[in-house]
Amino acid sequence: MQKIDNFSMELNFTETYRKNINEHIAIREARCHKAQFPAVLSEIQENDRLAGRTFWGWVGFSPHNAPGGAAFGYFCHELKIIEAIERGNIPVEQRDAVHEMLHFWKKETSKAKVESAFTDKMIPVLFRDEIVSLPYNFKPLIANPIYRMAGVFLDYEKLLRLGIPGLIEEITEKMNVVKASGGDYQLFEGMLIALDVFIDSCKYYEKQAIEKAKAASNPQRVKELLQLAEVLKKNTISKPESFYEALQLSWLYTLMCGSLELGRVDVYLGDFYVHDIDNYVITEEEALSLMHSYWKLINDLFRDVDGRVIIGGRGRRNEANADRFALLVLNTIKTYGKAILPQTTLRFYEGMNPLLFEKSLDLIGEGHTFPLLYNDDVLIPSVAQAHDVPIEDAEQYMPLGCGEIVLDHMGFGTPSGSLNVLKALDVTLRDGIDPITGKRLGLPTGHLRDFKTFDEFFAAFKKQLAFFIEILADHEELEYVESGKQAPYLYLSMLYDDCIARGKGIFSGGIRYLGGSLESFGSVNAADSLTAIKKMVFDDKLISADQLIEALNNNFNGYEKEYKLLKESPKYGNDDAYADNIMVELHDFMCNTMRDQRERTNLDWYLNVLINNKQNTILGRWVGATPDGRKAGREMANGNTPAGGNDKNGITALLNSLVKPSPDIHAGAVQNLRFGKDVFACERDKLNALLNTYFKKGGAQAMITVINRGDLEKALVEPEKYQDMFVRIGGFSARYIDLPRDVQMEILSRVTY
Repeated sequence: MQKIDNFSMELNFTETYRKNINEHIAIREARCHKAQFPAVLSEIQENDRLAGRTFWGWVGFSPHNAPGGAAFGYFCHELKIIEAIERGNIPVEQRDAVHEMLHFWKKETSKAKVESAFTDKMIPVLFRDEIVSLPYNFKPLIANPIYRMAGVFLDYEKLLRLGIPGLIEEITEKMNVVKASGGDYQLFEGMLIALDVFIDSCKYYEKQAIEKAKAASNPQRVKELLQLAEVLKKNTISKPESFYEALQLSWLYTLMCGSLELGRVDVYLGDFYVHDIDNYVITEEEALSLMHSYWKLINDLFRDVDGRVIIGGRGRRNEANADRFALLVLNTIKTYGKAILPQTTLRFYEGMNPLLFEKSLDLIGEGHTFPLLYNDDVLIPSVAQAHDVPIEDAEQYMPLGCGEIVLDHMGFGTPSGSLNVLKALDVTLRDGIDPITGKRLGLPTGHLRDFKTFDEFFAAFKKQLAFFIEILADHEELEYVESGKQAPYLYLSMLYDDCIARGKGIFSGGIRYLGGSLESFGSVNAADSLTAIKKMVFDDKLISADQLIEALNNNFNGYEKEYKLLKESPKYGNDDAYADNIMVELHDFMCNTMRDQRERTNLDWYLNVLINNKQNTILGRWVGATPDGRKAGREMANGNTPAGGNDKNGITALLNSLVKPSPDIHAGAVQNLRFGKDVFACERDKLNALLNTYFKKGGAQAMITVINRGDLEKALVEPEKYQDMFVRIGGFSARYIDLPRDVQMEILSRVTY
């Protein structure tokens, strides 16, 4: 029998919003939280040691955690509700109310509020009529707006230092001062209501744990559930005193605030862990059991591109204790088994405990795709320069999602737009016309045949990019402005610098640094295409402009000679100055143009991120054949690494190319490397020397997969035998056999060293 979708929570949430529509936005949000929690909290499962599971529902409030990533803030997952209506899968007594609810949210979601505020310049670029009517996954746009507040890194140290009672005390004191001076005290009233909701949620789980203990027959499970109930009770009445209490409090707050990132766990949990181990409060076995439960919850509830757990690095106040906890994290990876999450990240620097790096490489060599490796010696000064912040703030940099960088609980910078760089080149070749739809998609900068020199053509391409970058920067700023008007995001504002002190919500002037980032895809293919155009059309004159366009329009069918010449043109990734210099010029232009947007917006920074999250394949489907020899609809290169198979001069040449684009002007770049198993098993000294040289020469980051190409090929034929094969796609990991076929083929095309 088909399960009936019950929309009781969604209807109650909607009614609460309506009743409070004219209230102070903090009061309205707080009361909506009360309608949402604990209604969306899921049951403690059989082996859970921690409480905190959720299904958010199809209507609700969250910065980024809406089901399927549908939206942010006040959200309504319209497609899912329509599916339920079409299936007739709604209780009869709810049908009229659900229809009415669906209609109500069309204008009230946070996404709708942003779109209704689009400027005349934005509308034709970000909201094209001929695009909107196409299927959801059809993305021929150059500039794509993204609706989310991603990359939440709370001040967990403050949360655990004060606990919920301490937070209540601090907020109450501030509220009384503001109230006495005649200021806007209702923000603090809203925070206190939200904390009451959190306490109610703890009590909900405490009661559930006790009830489950009564029903359990296994004595060990009874003991675990009663212990969990006691931990939840303590979370409501005092600050954490044990590792278990700290882990539970930080997890449930993470879940309810809608964050998908865990941050520097070794800093905020390390002291609790070491104290409990050294004082025999907990055993190593017990600590590992709790971490396994933590890992399972992250894997069950978070999306594949999120769930950052960060260990190591400069700027840790308790390095000795943090290192001991970091080793526990690495042991958790080893003993839990291969998984796509959490995105465990090792920040390292010269002089740090070498055991962390060594054990990390051991795990990678065993086929784990974590930890990701981030070089503090390069990144800290680069973050300081790119984000224009002091070194001590840059030391608290946080990689999020697919590789974007923000600052821990002091700086926010959601990636709320993506730029298809190769698509921009696609239309620049044709005077701004999209070869797929025949519609004007870009500026009328001229046809390739109209340019007398390569520099003229490159300048037209840069003009095209600058136009879309400006619009996406404006969209980023608008998203913050409209979000701040609609809600203070209470759970975030309580634990972000300096919101309480300023008495303002995070997106309304409360946070110390409010920045943004723009995801760019296809830069490497665009650079290789520019290289081919320069060499074949302008320098060597072996292909005319018209011949090139005809070859591209025909996907190289009948143009085999031109195809061969283009494929053989110099490519980025081979330490070839001809190709690499063009890549650097394109990289510098894009990064600096984005960075300059802070001069024309109110953003503290706006930075390029050269990342990948399958979009290199997905967006590539809507780009025609390109001058680098890539055929129509095929994937684009992964992040900042060469297109599959184009790095032909060996690993040293590849690494030499990778360090040429400067990390000082962007907010993250993905460097994917794949090594064969024998390299880790038999040539570890050579590998260590290679990586050491790469990092010393300026390598900022590495995402390493250890797998043989032959195993990937076999997995395509006999997938049932390769259930345990995990690969690094770009900014996230996945089970290889679960990926779409074209993504599998893109991964297969990469060179294995």
